[in-house]
Amino acid sequence: MQVKETLNDGLKRGYTITVTAAELDEKVVGKLKEAQPEVEMKGFRKGKVPMAMMRKQFGPRLMGEAMQDAIDAALNEHIESSGDRPAAQPEMKMDNPDWKEGDDVVVNVTYETLPNVPSPDLSDVALERLVVKADEAAVDEALKNLSESPQAKTFAEKKGAAKDGDQVVIDFTGKIDGVAFDGGAGEDYPLVLGSNSFIPGFEDQLLKAKAGDEKAVTVSFPAEYQAAHLAGKEAVFDVTVKEVRAAKAPELDDELAKKFGADDLEALKGQIRERLEAEYKGASRAIAKRKLLDVLDGMVDFDLPASLVEAEAGQIAHQLWHEENPDHQGHDHPQIDPTDEHKSLAKRRVKLGLLLADIGQKAEVKVTDQELTQAIMNQARQYPGQERQFFEFVQQNAQFRQQLQAPMFEDKVVDHIFAKAKVTDKDVTKEELQAAVEALETED
Repeated sequence: MQVKETLNDGLKRGYTITVTAAELDEKVVGKLKEAQPEVEMKGFRKGKVPMAMMRKQFGPRLMGEAMQDAIDAALNEHIESSGDRPAAQPEMKMDNPDWKEGDDVVVNVTYETLPNVPSPDLSDVALERLVVKADEAAVDEALKNLSESPQAKTFAEKKGAAKDGDQVVIDFTGKIDGVAFDGGAGEDYPLVLGSNSFIPGFEDQLLKAKAGDEKAVTVSFPAEYQAAHLAGKEAVFDVTVKEVRAAKAPELDDELAKKFGADDLEALKGQIRERLEAEYKGASRAIAKRKLLDVLDGMVDFDLPASLVEAEAGQIAHQLWHEENPDHQGHDHPQIDPTDEHKSLAKRRVKLGLLLADIGQKAEVKVTDQELTQAIMNQARQYPGQERQFFEFVQQNAQFRQQLQAPMFEDKVVDHIFAKAKVTDKDVTKEELQAAVEALETED
């Protein structure tokens, strides 16, 4: 078996792998001997089938396996001895496509190797981290917004006609072609007008209704309604309005706090303060991370595998096209060619991805099984009632696990760099933090 270098240009590598006919034949014979004890054939006892007959019966299939095994072994041995790290799956092409048994096998192999990434001195990285404290004004504003949420609303009986935002207490019976249908009736139902919780058009017909009114509300079920036997059909609801209630601003007191799971108002304020500061911290970290990536981008320079850049540019162009054309869900669209801007962004992403991976590897940064399991559990909560199916999907899908693990690894590497860098805290207002976030989004 011979491996001969044919290309060494930057990160591009090319080799010719030659497996002689004698080597292939030896491997085939070895496979036949290994299988012989278990082979049965008419006219022969188990394990006693002559090698010549076995070769005639199984030789062609085993020749293909032997050929692949030999080429794979030669390539793996070469990669291990050379220290190359292919950026993608090597391309392999038969040099003699008209090969027949008895000929040597000659395969041309090409790939791009990952570059040697320089190690920046992380202590030279200087960053500013924005710090915002949740003051009383911010807590009071958040508490006020909370008190105006649907969950906090209370209603009190009112005289006069119902208007948008009022609550009407109703009895109703729905009929199609004069016949009541299952699930179409209710008593003492509190319906907030404008909540869009009923069939489109239902709530509008109760505007200006008064307590004691009886109304016939005619609506049509949507064509895509979940109950197929009702979809697209017209229904008439006999509605009795029993009470009209107006929304009432709740008191900022312990009773309000209990609606949100807190023991009292002070405990609720404490929870709000913690949530606000967590949001501020998250925004601050995103800004600091972006600045860190900008600094790292300027600290080092190295060759990039063209194949990775090309693939990343294509993905960016494809994603942005779909964002600009949200109504086009499929992939049967015109060819999307990356622009120079897409290619520039792709180069940055590939460069920083390789750099962070190298820093993380050298620092022995790991995502633990426990951390990955927790991430999977967090994802599973987005599919209530289907958690088991989600876990089974994750167990069978290594690519999805990698998609979960990659951003976790990156965040841990970023934290490692923060710990090594010179980071200075700067107290700012929430308005200044928001302005910095908006500036970041504009740059993106």
